[in-house]
Amino acid sequence: MSTAVSQTWYMTQRQLMVFARQPAYLLITLIQPVVWLFLFGNLFKKVVELGGFGTTSYLDYLVPGVVVMSALSSNMWAGMTTLDEIQRGTLNRFLTTPVSRAALMNGNVVNNGLVTALQSVIIVLLGLLGGADYPGGIGGVAILIIASVLLGTIFGALSNALGMLVRERESIIGINTFLLLPLTFLSSAFMAPARMPGWMRHIADFNPLNWAMVAGRSAMSENPDWGDVLSRSGALLALAVAAVWLSIRTFRSYQRSV
Repeated sequence: MSTAVSQTWYMTQRQLMVFARQPAYLLITLIQPVVWLFLFGNLFKKVVELGGFGTTSYLDYLVPGVVVMSALSSNMWAGMTTLDEIQRGTLNRFLTTPVSRAALMNGNVVNNGLVTALQSVIIVLLGLLGGADYPGGIGGVAILIIASVLLGTIFGALSNALGMLVRERESIIGINTFLLLPLTFLSSAFMAPARMPGWMRHIADFNPLNWAMVAGRSAMSENPDWGDVLSRSGALLALAVAAVWLSIRTFRSYQRSV
């Protein structure tokens, strides 16, 4: 176990070196969250007057949604990195070494988790600068970041598995594009559940994106519902473990095919 952990960390460092050499990537990934925060936040700021948002500031409501959406959109493309390594032959060369096969897959996932945590912290700070208030304090913010990392782990691991299976950029782009908007709008990202159509609200109950938002928003509120926080966070953790297991199984299938 200690060997697998150390090897996973080594593979994570390898990915982090790429990120460190291209710091502009972080700024690029923050453009869309900034648009959501400040353009959408100002455009729809009076929608809270309808009630049901649990706050008098739409920005307070929007920040957790933007954090979670950013985690989703960033990690859905993890499979592209895996596909690049397959096409360059890098992954096949690693197969000739004694490195743990789980480390080969999980290094990418851990790297994305660390980047997601950093992005989430920056978005929270941007919201704070914009006038958002977080009654739940640092603890509530920490739970939001953990929920976003778990969500990112789910979709990062599934994206890796997808890259192993389809091995085509166009397929990954098509599937991600197809899923991103439905997952976003069939959630409470922009609108309070009480103001959503009934059928959308019921679908949102089964949407992992919405689980992360519910856990984060509740933890950051003045009176958290710890039942919601624990149940949604537990569901995200279970799904993350299942997604990582699936990606490892898919990798072993790929290994037998080369």
